[in-house]
Amino acid sequence: MKIGFIGLGIMGRPMAKNLVKAGHELVVFDFNKDAVADLVSCGATAAESNKDLAAQVDVVITMVPNSPHVRAAVLGENGVVEGAKEGLVVIDMSSIDPTESKAIGAELAKHGIDMLDCPVSGGEPKAIDGTLSVMCGGKKELFDKYYDMLMVMAGSVVYVGDLGSGNVAKLANQMVVAINIAAVAEALTFAKKAGTDPELVYQAIRGGLAGSTVMDAKAPMMLAGNYKPGFRIELHIKDLNNALNAAHAISSPAPLTAEMMEIMQFLRSEGCDKDDHSSIVKYYEKISGTSIVK
Repeated sequence: MKIGFIGLGIMGRPMAKNLVKAGHELVVFDFNKDAVADLVSCGATAAESNKDLAAQVDVVITMVPNSPHVRAAVLGENGVVEGAKEGLVVIDMSSIDPTESKAIGAELAKHGIDMLDCPVSGGEPKAIDGTLSVMCGGKKELFDKYYDMLMVMAGSVVYVGDLGSGNVAKLANQMVVAINIAAVAEALTFAKKAGTDPELVYQAIRGGLAGSTVMDAKAPMMLAGNYKPGFRIELHIKDLNNALNAAHAISSPAPLTAEMMEIMQFLRSEGCDKDDHSSIVKYYEKISGTSIVK
């Protein structure tokens, strides 16, 4: 099986590298030529366009920022559909609006192309070490066929339903992550304002019910003032916008998600949109007049 990989950004590049390391024959395309050269040095082959890539492979993985980028890659000029062979499958691992996943899948079906939506969670560290959480929507038989390939990039791969369901699960994940990061930031800021060392408070509570993967990933970054992006504020804003649109469309209440959107929009106005989402703590530091950085 020959795999095409479109999108070699913070997440896509290490994911693609793991496929090469596992022995898969990989063809890659990205507008970032340095990223392409990096993959070629690892053993991948470079394509000249998405169309050229599709003509060479059996399955195409897309890992791009948002719905318009997925549309352009697969349906646009020099896109996947223009080079696709019979039986090609598209696996979109981007985080996009579930409605768009269904719409793009319907367009691909007109060209005889099947699609899975398989967004990921875990950020750059888990992309690098191949332990991402992958949530998949689409035909169950396709999921079963590509499960082992997906597991090369993942610690868990879970089928959640029809096409679009993967992105429903991802948006739910992003809602929980944003709210949890804010809870950690709020609690550590409270500790500092109360005159207690926030580092020691973190160590005291991380083993109890308050402890979480989010806390252990983000509290140390907050305490160090390290906002090197594993997942940027601007991308989380995109996900929360998709989540709120989807929630509003089905009359599902999302007040905490809406509040998180406002906090992140504040951070964008402060020029923090390229920072890691752990920089949510900057909102609390700003309004409390303190800093938790050691």
